[in-house]
Amino acid sequence: MELSPKVKNILLLDSEGKRIAAKYYSDDWPTNTAKEAYEKAVFSKTKKTNARTEVEVTALENNIIVYKFVQDLHFFVTGGEEENELILASVLQGLFDAVNLLLRGNVDKREALDNLDLIFLCFDEIIDGGIVLETDANVIAEKAGINSIDPNALLSEQTISQALATAREHLTRSLLK
Repeated sequence: MELSPKVKNILLLDSEGKRIAAKYYSDDWPTNTAKEAYEKAVFSKTKKTNARTEVEVTALENNIIVYKFVQDLHFFVTGGEEENELILASVLQGLFDAVNLLLRGNVDKREALDNLDLIFLCFDEIIDGGIVLETDANVIAEKAGINSIDPNALLSEQTISQALATAREHLTRSLLK
């Protein structure tokens, strides 16, 4: 019996079911054709649901799929039928929130395609070989590259209270080193 939760894949599809980003951690879909067929089946099963506010759960081909939609993007995390839906949902929510942070709230297909490298980095920070490593969006976003963004560029987009909080956080970090 496996003690650590396992994820079989993470999918990011557009509003037509076409792949934006995907990472498979299981041999359940050995060929690209099998992967595309699975993505099409997942999209067909979920496209009529309204998963815009909360994470939804469904089952397909002995797998549990948790999913969430935002604008023209559909986020999916698949686990085996023995996996805990709450853990899969926390993986999905961590991914969604990290992508939202990295894309500065502009979570749509164009931004996702422009920042595909950051999205794949998020995948890698969350999952390694199918094993869940991290679900905290702030940690994921930080490791995926939010610190590589020029902090002065961010200040112009922040409110004064946000800028003060950021400055306080940087000061605290520098004092702890």
